[in-house]
Amino acid sequence: MHRLQSSTIKHHLRPRTCSSCIRDRNRNWTFASASASATHNLSSFHRQFQSSTPRALAPTKFTQNSVSVSSPPLRPSSATIASQRSEAISRHLSTSTPANMSYSKQPSEFQPRKVGALHTLDFRCFIEKDGTPVSPFHDIPLYANEQQTVLNMVVEIPRWSNAKLEISKDEFLNPIKQDIKKGKLRFVRNCFPHKGYLWNYGAFPRTWEDPNVVHPETKAKGDNDPLDVCEIGELVGYTGQVKQVKVLGVMALLDEEETDWKIIVIDIHDPLAPKLNDIEDVERHLPGLLRATNEWFRIYKIPDGKPENQFAFSGECKNKKYAEEIIRECSDAWERLVTGKQQRGEINLANVTNSASPDRVDQSQLSKIPQGQNVPPAPIDGSVDKWFFISGAGATSTDYIK
Repeated sequence: MHRLQSSTIKHHLRPRTCSSCIRDRNRNWTFASASASATHNLSSFHRQFQSSTPRALAPTKFTQNSVSVSSPPLRPSSATIASQRSEAISRHLSTSTPANMSYSKQPSEFQPRKVGALHTLDFRCFIEKDGTPVSPFHDIPLYANEQQTVLNMVVEIPRWSNAKLEISKDEFLNPIKQDIKKGKLRFVRNCFPHKGYLWNYGAFPRTWEDPNVVHPETKAKGDNDPLDVCEIGELVGYTGQVKQVKVLGVMALLDEEETDWKIIVIDIHDPLAPKLNDIEDVERHLPGLLRATNEWFRIYKIPDGKPENQFAFSGECKNKKYAEEIIRECSDAWERLVTGKQQRGEINLANVTNSASPDRVDQSQLSKIPQGQNVPPAPIDGSVDKWFFISGAGATSTDYIK
């Protein structure tokens, strides 16, 4: 019994540089972001959080039989730490950016036009440019600058949310809608320790993962979708937002024998963006994020009775150069698709900007798009907030009791 107490006290008296504490500190970004509906400057929040985290108490002296004895420094209780963290987050939230957050002071040329209530079968989010509806699949340029170093990303799913929203490939002008399975709206499950999606999740316009082509390294065909994108900046985006991002790397998820690339990017205006220029920079400045990304994609379907997802390259995240090659390949595939050189299947190719496309539409055909509606989201069934503990996922208890 005495040995157990001694071991426990010894762990709590370790300096702040012990491995457990380092892990705690490295998770500050995830903890703060998950608690906030909007986020602020990452580095300033870290400084704020660290300054509010209680340090070890100073040694105190007491007299015992006329002998002065110093008690060992003690770390504060978990309740005290939780209280201090709550205060830090409250101060952080008091300065957060309001809804529909963006770094830009000027309105984007692309704006969402929402029809129907979110979380219903009728919900559609069209994208418009200067008031004219356009296709987020076929009309928005892939590159935001002539040097092709900044790309446009269409946000489908804001971070921390669960509704599985995606560009509708088979509808006129490809609005964003909630995916349906067996007549029911789809929501991703909360797999401990994650809440909803870990990133602003979306797609690159004018890209297509050709299902007629087997990638030579993944040995699997494309998944017939635009390229998926995970934006890791600090702000929570919104459905229909068009972000300007730079590419950092890519993971190759193998989903039901299809290659489902996941491009890792960051908003170019994010305070951390100047420091993130390739995939190794992500691990250096946001340690654990890539591991969490891999884990999320591996386990998120397990609560629905499906097996773990698999990855090509043993789950390794390939670098920026590799990711840019994948983007170029998928951009070329889209070019073949929209110009009629590749079979479209059920994909709707209606667009308003591509002169070489036989599916280009004129302004008169756009009148069928309903006007935007300011309708509040429909209530979500409480089961969506249920969480699932997946054995083998996340940190194990031994990480914290060594």
